[in-house]
Amino acid sequence: MNLLLRLLINAAALWMAAKFIDGIRYTGTATGLLTLSLVFGVANAFIRPIIEFFSLPVLIITLGLFSMVLNAAMLLITSALATRLQIPFHVDGFGPAFIGALLVSVASTVLGWILIPSEKDDD
Repeated sequence: MNLLLRLLINAAALWMAAKFIDGIRYTGTATGLLTLSLVFGVANAFIRPIIEFFSLPVLIITLGLFSMVLNAAMLLITSALATRLQIPFHVDGFGPAFIGALLVSVASTVLGWILIPSEKDDD
């Protein structure tokens, strides 16, 4: 259930980025948006750890701020994968990807706080 909720949260966050950020476009259906969210999740699960490993020195030097650049890169990678899978999602370049990644991060975090109950210890 948690996985499905995360998929819906990512779909909503990606839709918000496409709706409010110039340079990010999604012209498909709601079902396609769920597929896009799945592609985004898979890319973050499998590609992001590899990129983080190789950029670890830069992440340490910048005290983690470089992770925002990695978020933008993941949005660009998602756009490229979506194009190959014929999902109508496109990011025009790094600038829109960076701003879109910020929006996606904030939106998914806030929606996660609201929709996913926190597990509290009963100790």
